[in-house]
Amino acid sequence: MSKTVLSLCDHSGVMVKPWADAGYDCIIVDLLHPAGESTQGNITRVGANVLRYLPPRLEYAAAFSFPMCKNLAVSGARWFKDKGLRGLVDGLELVERCREICEWTGARWMLENPVSTISTYWRKPDYSFNPNDYGGYLSPPGDAYTKKTCLWTGGGFVMPEPKWVDPTEGSKMHLMPPSEDRDQLRSVTPGGFSQAVFEANAIQEMRHVG
Repeated sequence: MSKTVLSLCDHSGVMVKPWADAGYDCIIVDLLHPAGESTQGNITRVGANVLRYLPPRLEYAAAFSFPMCKNLAVSGARWFKDKGLRGLVDGLELVERCREICEWTGARWMLENPVSTISTYWRKPDYSFNPNDYGGYLSPPGDAYTKKTCLWTGGGFVMPEPKWVDPTEGSKMHLMPPSEDRDQLRSVTPGGFSQAVFEANAIQEMRHVG
């Protein structure tokens, strides 16, 4: 593939895996990656602060971003006053930087966050979903849980058609016990959704190239 997929604030790499498996070169950027760059297969991990990251000048097929939500998600609203204006500013600054980079790529793009104050300070989300909405894209089906997630999109991003599974696991992410990596575990992209986005958008990208 001649184009690259970029994913910001992405530690797990789940979002780009279907693209990498299909032959796209993928770049995932996150502070939790080791400093510098390391490549395994088609995925290059960049350890960097997205606020200061300059992506390479390449042709991009898609761009995704998952800015940290702890200063913006309404589920943590009871702590907003303790975090003060700096928490709000830091959260919104990261969202804005992700948006700027995604739009800069000229590709179809998606910015993900839970229900949050982004709707107040930017605009309402274009779409929302629960992981179980796309659990049928997995084999065997999975992601049988709920966690309302909002998407802000652009560049011709195509929201995939759902393949529902029953949410037999309920709201398991909200019931997750405290741990050092709880935020990371809660923020991992559902595999069914990432596969669905790939199928909907890679097909459109190939049609565009053709």
